[in-house]
Amino acid sequence: MRREGRPALIAYLTAGDPSLERTVSLVAALEEGGADLIELGVPFSDPIADGPVIQRACRRALQAGATLPRILETAFRIRSRSQIPLLLFSYLNPVLRYGFEAAARDAAAAGVDGFLLTDLSVEEAGDYTAALRRAGLDTVFLAAPTSTDERLRLVAQHSSGFVYLVSRTGVTGEREALSEQVGRLVARLRAITALPLAVGFGISRPEQAAAAARLADGVVVGSAFVRIIEQAHESADLETRLRRFARELKQAMTG
Repeated sequence: MRREGRPALIAYLTAGDPSLERTVSLVAALEEGGADLIELGVPFSDPIADGPVIQRACRRALQAGATLPRILETAFRIRSRSQIPLLLFSYLNPVLRYGFEAAARDAAAAGVDGFLLTDLSVEEAGDYTAALRRAGLDTVFLAAPTSTDERLRLVAQHSSGFVYLVSRTGVTGEREALSEQVGRLVARLRAITALPLAVGFGISRPEQAAAAARLADGVVVGSAFVRIIEQAHESADLETRLRRFARELKQAMTG
């Protein structure tokens, strides 16, 4: 997409919210709306990097019976009908409990393309990165405005596919404006890596997505999609709402 000058829309949803069965159709709706990559969030009981919208989604998904083995089964069902890239977005604990090597192997077999382990310290990532690469999986790490130059070098070293730039300090969630720190962070990463850069955290409106797309190669939207799911999870037109919002974001990005 970067070679063609097209920004990527990366959509996050919490797998299993409102159900694992419906997660498959929600991914299809996002793809139809223009999403280019899906982050499948693995619900966790202590989602410390996430704001209240995704925290509530994790709670609903866990109560609905979402587990890592069942999410991998869901990924397989998604892959059977779509080739959209799938990034498993998880805290480290569920993957360790599953067994790291086994999780990498089974995720690859299910059609997952990569992992983002949000609380894996990049300074301690070597063995984990190697295991994922052996399974043929990409690795994505987070870079923040507060990251030191040395940490950014490690992020670039251990990432493949793309680097996820956190637009501001704090947890996930919708914000009124795109942080002014984003441009500086993009410039710092551009100086040390040729990997595509995606900006996320706090992007919830088309104009914000458009602004981020002018700076980076991709835009990550999570809480805004998850809020729609929360508000319309019992509605028959949930997929239509997600598709419409994804299309609005993508149209603004490609303007």
